[in-house]
This record gives sequence, structure tokens and C-alpha cells, in this order.
Amino acid sequence: MTGPHPPPAASQRRRPTASRVLAFLWGAGLRGVALSMAAAWLTGCGGRGPAAVSQPAPQHRASAFTLRALPGNGEGATVLALQRPERAAPLRYRVIVIPGSGCAGLGAWADRYFAGLLHAQVLVLHKPGVHPDDRTAPAGCSRNFVQQDRLSAWLAHARAALRADAAGQRGEPAVPQLLVGISEGAELLPALAPDVPRLAGLVLLASSGLDPQEAGALQADRLGLQADWQALGDHVASGRPDTAVLQGRSLGYWRDLWHWPLAAPLLQGPWPVLQVWGGDDELVPAAAYGRFEAQAATRSAPYCARRIEGADHGLQRPGMDGVQRVWAWTEQWARSPEAGLCGALRGLPQ
Repeated sequence: MTGPHPPPAASQRRRPTASRVLAFLWGAGLRGVALSMAAAWLTGCGGRGPAAVSQPAPQHRASAFTLRALPGNGEGATVLALQRPERAAPLRYRVIVIPGSGCAGLGAWADRYFAGLLHAQVLVLHKPGVHPDDRTAPAGCSRNFVQQDRLSAWLAHARAALRADAAGQRGEPAVPQLLVGISEGAELLPALAPDVPRLAGLVLLASSGLDPQEAGALQADRLGLQADWQALGDHVASGRPDTAVLQGRSLGYWRDLWHWPLAAPLLQGPWPVLQVWGGDDELVPAAAYGRFEAQAATRSAPYCARRIEGADHGLQRPGMDGVQRVWAWTEQWARSPEAGLCGALRGLPQ
């Protein structure tokens, strides 16, 4: 899914191959597309989809972000992070970001992507093996990255990094913190929440809130590709080694995804949850968002959902940047935190 293709021959139109099917289901390795929204800035507001994101143009500027190395899980493991101070006084809150999937960093567009966070310090974690300046297309991820990339490993590394970050924050201003997950990154949020001091809430961007296997099955239904999804499930249940590679991911990655809990921890958790998605999301079906929103109505902790009509997986639509709208909402909350993360959004325009 990296550009226009000639129409397939009639014999090829009967049924897409599994590789093309699953490349689309999971964003050609950018299930988190970190970020068609960034691509929209760099290619024009109408830019959409993984093709625009795979090779973003560099930002020729002096970045406000600095590189920070945090310990990962295990001896010698390192998690590289981007860190930025507040853009305007006073400092009101801190935002910790877990990006989406793939092996590209956010360095090329971090200043633009997080521009709306005026009174917040920002910390953006990257998976081990990913440098923030990397601009590798999804299909170009190294064999070593593919073998190491799985949710359980990423969780362990991110948890170690957050614990080190919390230790380093001692003596700093005790401001509330938001934990933000972008697409795949949101799948780690409930498990990471205990490692974030003064956690004021979770923010899910372009994540259904459902267990990823359930969301994937709904996407397969939307595309009429249930058989391909079932075939992948058969491989997950097989005796093949975790190191086997299917659809550009290790079988270990797929096994983690197939059994990863997200909905129950989100529904049972004590933190406020703000969930935002695009009405024209090409990677997560509306049915998935609707199903979780209905379930979340029973949460004892605050839950608020915002659907941005016409926006894609990156929360972009022509002439409108949904990500900056989210930051405007968090800035509003930070000015009146007594109302709570969801309470501060009441009455604000969609």
C-alpha cells in the first residue's frame, strides 16, 4: 500500500492475497500510522494513508525536543525518547506518549505534532532499536527489529523506562501527568498506568479500546476477508516457532496480539479515559469504536469519547488537524483541572 497500482487481471480480482489483506488491516506495518496526520502537514492537508507517512520530509529547523536515553528491560537495553519543556509558562501538566507501530521515529515531525501542547512538558518513548530520527518505511524494518517487536517486550521496556523517568522527576514540579497512546501504543496504557505518578488520565488516539484481536476481526469483517484473518489465527494456534515471520511480523508478535487484553483493563481501571477517533478511519472500523463506547458507558471512572467526522486514522481531514484539537481539549482541562479530564470537555465544540 505504498502507491498506485495497475488494475489486477481478472483472475487476480477474485480475492486479495493474505499479504495485501493483512498489510492493509495493520497499516502495512504502521498500524499506528504514527501518523498520517504528520504526513498531512508535510504533504498538504489532503494527504492521507500509509503511503504519505512512510517517507516524511524532514523538518529543517532547530527542534525544541532533545534526545534522552532511558534504560529498557534487561542489561544494556535502551529506550530512546524525545523530551520537550513546556512552550509557555506556567507549566501545568506533563504528557507521556506511547507511539504507534512501525520502526520509524517521530523526530521529523515532533515539533509540529505536539505544537498545541503549550503548557505541558512532553516525553515521547520509542521502541528499542528505533531512533527518533529514523524514517524507515514499514517494509524496510530490519530483521532484528521484526524479531524483537512484540507487545510483551515493548511493555517491559516501556515500563522500565517510565520507572527510570519517575525516579528522575523527583524534585521536579509535581504536576499531573497524562498518558497518551497512539493506535497500537494505546494497547500498553492500562499496564503502564501504575508506573506514572500523579496520573490524571489516559488519552487514546485512533485506538478502538477493544482487545486488538477483536478489533482486527471486525476490520476483516468490514473488508470481507474473514478467511484470511482466520488463516492467521490458525498459524497463531499452530506449533510453529515464534521466530517465523508472517505478513512482515513475527509469529510471536501475532501471538501477543491475539491474546492481548485491553478492553477489560480499560473498563475496570480507576483513571479517566478520553478516546478520540476519526469518522473515516481506514484501519479501525466504526463498529469497533461503537462497541467499546457502549461498553464504556458502564465505567465507574469518567469516560468521554470524541469522534471527528471525516477524519482518517491520523485524525486528519482536509483543512482540519484533529490532533491539535485534542491538545486544545487537554489545555482546557489543564486550566481547570478541578472539573476532571472529561468534565472539562463538556460544552466544548466537537
